[in-house]
Amino acid sequence: MTECIFCKIAQGEIPAEIVYENEDVVVFRDLNPQAPIHLLAIPRVHIASMNDLDNAHAALAGKLLLAAKTVAAQEGIADSGYRVVMNCGEGAGQTVFHIHLHILGGRPFSWPPG
Repeated sequence: MTECIFCKIAQGEIPAEIVYENEDVVVFRDLNPQAPIHLLAIPRVHIASMNDLDNAHAALAGKLLLAAKTVAAQEGIADSGYRVVMNCGEGAGQTVFHIHLHILGGRPFSWPPG
């Protein structure tokens, strides 16, 4: 995906404030934070939305969640609590069509969200 901004971040073509990475996942700070800590976890491979996940992606989906857990601890929000969100489709607020988890913390959250 030559036009995907998240693919370019994952490949190091666009700078981002990366807080964690491994061979499968990159986590970086959101440019428009909605909480004191707002990180995005993306896979290095392009998958447009949650609707495009299949059984072949099961391990990768788990690695995204484990990365969220790791950075929550690293950022000091694991014990106080954090929210993990994945938007799927325009109606849910997905604006970049490369799957990504939002990891938010550092303030109280209400329920239900938005």
